[in-house]
Amino acid sequence: MTEELTRFIEARLDEEADLARRCDGDGCGEWSAHGHTVDFCQVDLAGFHPTIALHDPARVLREIEAKRRILARHARDPWPCHDLRDLASPYTDHPDFPARAQSGAVHE
Repeated sequence: MTEELTRFIEARLDEEADLARRCDGDGCGEWSAHGHTVDFCQVDLAGFHPTIALHDPARVLREIEAKRRILARHARDPWPCHDLRDLASPYTDHPDFPARAQSGAVHE
């Protein structure tokens, strides 16, 4: 089960990393968030809430790398530990989400 869940999480992280890379200069222009201002294609767009910085492609890629390190530490656990289940939880509505991962049973 851990292997199946690990592959599922890796696939989602790959998708998110690909999107972040494409949105940072390859198709939708370079952009970065600075407080209430977003620099996009050399144009400042003021008035954005500061949380827009959470979607800065560079930040997204750093977060994905951190998740990959967590995943690597637990990829060989005999049963998905709480950390893996937490990493997978944002994707529960994905059609490929492993059915067994949805059950509440976690072996300690």
